[in-house]
This record gives sequence, structure tokens and C-alpha cells, in this order.
Amino acid sequence: MKDSLLKIENLRASVGDKELIKGLSLTINTGEIHVVMGPNGAGKSTLANVIMGHPNFEVTKGSIYFNGEDITQKRTDERAKLGLFLSFQTPEEISGVTMENFLKTAKSAVTGEVVRSFAFRKEMYAKMEELHMNESYAARYVNVGFSGGERKKSEIFQMLMLNPKLAILDETDSGLDVDAVKIVAEGIRKYKNDDNSAFIITHNTKILKNLKIDYVHILIDGKIVKTGDASLVNKVNSEGFGFIEEELKQRI
Repeated sequence: MKDSLLKIENLRASVGDKELIKGLSLTINTGEIHVVMGPNGAGKSTLANVIMGHPNFEVTKGSIYFNGEDITQKRTDERAKLGLFLSFQTPEEISGVTMENFLKTAKSAVTGEVVRSFAFRKEMYAKMEELHMNESYAARYVNVGFSGGERKKSEIFQMLMLNPKLAILDETDSGLDVDAVKIVAEGIRKYKNDDNSAFIITHNTKILKNLKIDYVHILIDGKIVKTGDASLVNKVNSEGFGFIEEELKQRI
């Protein structure tokens, strides 16, 4: 029997006086891959940020549990130490901090252990090779001067190095060419195992190819309005979100 990794109960969240998440519930078990789709402005990125504890968003009702622990009021760094990871839709530049130093610091903070330089570098270069990244990236400042594709691969690289229990990927595939999408998708496959989970927010369903999708959720206006299996992705691709709107009208 799979264990519950992330459990969201009747979540409501706002920015100022504007409610963006409106009574959302979701459970992700270990070993599962969940996909979230929805039109622009539906609240997909908001949900990812709320799960990670972004301070701009206020949880006004409901709870978030991770590995059985209530994390609703925990800081972002505390959630990261528990095993949560968020790949940003638009990764930020960090001038003056090299990729290697950034990852060493992050890994030490997450594990609470001293990072051994030799073993770390060996693992780092191996992961970079898997993602077709030149070793020179290790000495470059985080995302400074990186192309869009390089920034997205950098996010997947960080995920592989930190090996979180739950990876939340917020449109990591957006703006990528075909080859870059394949590399990112391969990185997700290398990360995924029976002891961790992935929560993928996407418009470009090519990244889902060859992934075993357990559940697909359609998010509209801050609420999950439909959940299904991988076949739901194909239905959205062929019909758009119009069929969902028709179903919602029939419920009224």
C-alpha cells in the first residue's frame, strides 16, 4: 500500500483580498506522477507556490500535510528540508554565486550534513553529462547569461542533485525546443522512482511522453474540476478545455 506524501485539504489561498485557490483538495502518494493542466490564469502556478510556502500567498483556510506533518505554516526553507522541491517557471539569476557553490550549499542545508567535495563533484559531473551540460556550467553564476533552455535544464539538474521526495515542476518545459524537451523529460525519468513523487504543471504534453502518469487534474478558477488518468491528457489535446466547461454547465 502506498503512503500519502502530500495531502491538501480544502485549501483556500489569497493575495491581498483576491482569492486564487478556492477550496482545493488533493492527495499524492509515494511513487506517483500527477499532472495539472488548465487554462492560463487558472491558478496552477499559484498552487505550486502555496505548496512551497511563498510568503506572498496567504492560506486562509485548509491544511497542507507532507509526509504526515502539517506544513501549512512552515517557511519555504523548512519545507525544502523536508523534501519539497519547486522548479520555477521563470528561474531567477543569482549573480556572484556559482552553480557548484549554490548546489553544495543547498545540499548541505537540505541534508544537514557536510558535503564531501570529491564525491559531490563526481556526482555533479555525472548528472551534467546526463543532461548534456558542459562541465563549465559548474563555474558559471546561477542562470546568469543562460538561455531559456539552459535555465530549464539547470532546474532539472538541481532536482537530480538534491533528490527531493516530491518535485513540483511548474511548466519547466515551456519555451523549450524539441531536443531540450527530450532532455528535460529524460531528467524526470531518471529522478522518478517508487520512493518519490512528481507533480507536473504543463501545457506542453510532449514532456509527458514515456512517463507513467497516475493522475491528471484539470484546474479551473482555483479549483480542481476534473481528475482522470493519462487519457485525459489526450482529450485536452484534441478538444481543449471546452469540454470541461460544458460538463461544468451540466452540473449546475
